[in-house]
Amino acid sequence: MNDLTFAFMLTIIAGLATGIGGMSVLFSKVTNKKFLSICLSFSAGVMLYVAFTEIFLESLESLEYGFGKQHGYLIATLSFFSGIGIMAIIDKFLPHDDHDDKALDLLESDSEREKDIKIASKEDKELKRTGVFSAIAIAIHNFPEGIITFLAAMYDPALGIAIAIAIILHNIPEGIAVAAPIYHATGSKWKAFLASMGAGLTEPLGALIAWLFVHNIFDDVEGIFGIPFAVAAGIMVFVAIHKLLPAAQKYGKHHVVMKWLFLGMAVMALSLVALEYVF
Repeated sequence: MNDLTFAFMLTIIAGLATGIGGMSVLFSKVTNKKFLSICLSFSAGVMLYVAFTEIFLESLESLEYGFGKQHGYLIATLSFFSGIGIMAIIDKFLPHDDHDDKALDLLESDSEREKDIKIASKEDKELKRTGVFSAIAIAIHNFPEGIITFLAAMYDPALGIAIAIAIILHNIPEGIAVAAPIYHATGSKWKAFLASMGAGLTEPLGALIAWLFVHNIFDDVEGIFGIPFAVAAGIMVFVAIHKLLPAAQKYGKHHVVMKWLFLGMAVMALSLVALEYVF
């Protein structure tokens, strides 16, 4: 196997790990709200920890290398909040169902069953939005990861393997973050699984871009891709705080949500620490 094939294989395997997380829906019932809350809480913890301690720090290191300490820190910070702003704009222009709450108050003549159906429909729409937002965040986040994994594997296969393992470890719970809300909203395990797989396909797409464009044109790759990494970190923080945690609180008890939130952080932290000793 030559270096090019090896680099592509690494990114494909890393991207498919989101599908492994998405397979969690095969072992869950659509009515199991406790499992949904646990998945959302755990995924939020993973996203927050990875965003702040890995992705943003990697971005900061890359940008300081490319633009100097002061300018690099400024660009990383602006890029981070740009990611938050991007998702806030998307959220603003996507249709909301907030008006349904007022409508339900006005429908005093409706039977209790009709009201329950309307409430359930609203909850399903919000869950679906949460899954879509998670898929967008993870897809954008995976794209530069695919580029970095590919380039690292081309120049140093051992480094490429280490990066791919780290990506696989956090792509699995990220796949859960996509699949769980979509499955509980639609009742379709197939749609949930495909959504999680789709979010991971941007990883090999990033590798393809690196092969066609970046690898042949830019020598200073490290400085360039600090920006999309910081943007991805901002996007993941927005999704975790604005979407995943509120949904988890809605379907689970507060102390359970917090427990799984911190457990998600701890699992990701331990896996990353372990990688430092292995590689």
